[in-house]
Amino acid sequence: MPTTVLDIEQHLLLLELEAPFNKRDVQLARRRMAKRWHPDVAPSGRQYEHERHLKAINEAADQLERLAEGSRGGKVSENAVRVSAAAARREREEAGRRAYEAEQRARAHASDRAKNDPFGSRVPDHSVVHRYARCISYPEWGVGTVAGIYFSSDPTARGEEVQQWARVRFSHGVRTVPAGSMRFVDFSKPDPAEERVERFMLAAQRAMAEGEYELAAKRLVYARDAEPRNVAVLRLMTLAFWQAGNLDAAARSVRDWARVDGNRPAPHRFAARIYEDIGAIDLAEEAAERAVKRGPSDAGAWERLGRLRLHLMDREGALHALERAFALGASDDLRDLIAKALAIEPSVARAT
Repeated sequence: MPTTVLDIEQHLLLLELEAPFNKRDVQLARRRMAKRWHPDVAPSGRQYEHERHLKAINEAADQLERLAEGSRGGKVSENAVRVSAAAARREREEAGRRAYEAEQRARAHASDRAKNDPFGSRVPDHSVVHRYARCISYPEWGVGTVAGIYFSSDPTARGEEVQQWARVRFSHGVRTVPAGSMRFVDFSKPDPAEERVERFMLAAQRAMAEGEYELAAKRLVYARDAEPRNVAVLRLMTLAFWQAGNLDAAARSVRDWARVDGNRPAPHRFAARIYEDIGAIDLAEEAAERAVKRGPSDAGAWERLGRLRLHLMDREGALHALERAFALGASDDLRDLIAKALAIEPSVARAT
């Protein structure tokens, strides 16, 4: 059994750290990678991959911390990393040589079997190598180029399964990605629509969590193009455009949403608010009226309808809506609105 060589360079790649480094640098890198690959931030079904990758990161950080503590001055130099990398490369070359010899023996055995037992197996030996991949956990990184595939060094000696991870070059930089979180890209055929929707929805939600609503809206446009009648996409796109201040685009989005999900009051409530922000009070009043018809128990919707009718000088309509809101237990501000409606002269009020 060959001796295991500590590959410092591989640990540095896992932590996205460069030499020289000390214990504090390792701790900061561990914290940064833990925020990125914690299972709590993993998409649905990928928690196990994040957990395994984070475990590998922690083990690498523990070894690097111990190495830094035992080094002169508490710092590991670039020369030490180069020496370790050279030793690890020699060890990998030796392991590759042994694997090659084993493969040649297997090929000779297969050739002998094909000659003497041609119908023993009809499955051809082949392999497909992919170069481009996406990270399922962070789809907003886009398509990256796989720069290298790495495996954990001899984990079978401790009874553990082999871990595989890759260094992928994205447009914003190189990232260390666990193999289970990668999805290889075949440019000969388009991605399924549901995969594109999931990818752009996740990217948009992260952008909105960071306050980048304009960027989220752009990403949601791609999700909408993949599935034009997806209610979740249309709802989130309406909110993103509205928060970004693009009221015209928000109005178009909410109309698309209402065409797909018009039997529910939510799109009409959003439409009333957006039209009110635009200044189209008549359109806002019509949308608010549709909202109360589909959700008659919503006190806030009745209050909004009454306030909009008050702007349009519709005395009777405003009083009717505000009284319904008051009966459903709306806020105390209704008293002032009802007083304003009663102050409108019937002759001045708009004919209903």
